[in-house]
Amino acid sequence: MTEQTFSLKQSGVRWLWLAALIFVADIAIKLVVMDSMGYGWANRIEILPFFNLLYVHNYGAAFSFLSDQAGWQRWFFTGIAFVVTGMLTYWMSKLPATEKWNNIAYAMIIGGAVGNVFDRVVHGYVVDYLDFYWGTYHWPAFNLADMTICIGAGLIILDSFRKKQPS
Repeated sequence: MTEQTFSLKQSGVRWLWLAALIFVADIAIKLVVMDSMGYGWANRIEILPFFNLLYVHNYGAAFSFLSDQAGWQRWFFTGIAFVVTGMLTYWMSKLPATEKWNNIAYAMIIGGAVGNVFDRVVHGYVVDYLDFYWGTYHWPAFNLADMTICIGAGLIILDSFRKKQPS
């Protein structure tokens, strides 16, 4: 039992604090947006010539993928998030805590996925609030959870190009 406990303390699951931090920050920001902003594009707050804050619902996944469906996608994306979270947590348990790149990437993906799952389960949609645009073209609105998922995926890709030290 002591050997198992020691093993977990030295594994990548030690980085799950980052996932928890991302989850809490994501939910807190979404609650502030929902409580303090009016819904929709007409209520956006112009911050910069290329950036607005706004409050919109996303019933789909990235870029509103499948948002026009009857509702089955809510549980489909929730299921995918649970599977991915479980898989990444398992991988973290097999990595040493010193393997920072992948552990940070996995924790970022887990934190973002759980933040969006929380929205799907509690609200039935994901709260988005970041709107970047150029001229009249608007990038699909997104949130902190989406950003951390993308950054985590990018870190995994970058790590695949890094030269590894032989063990």
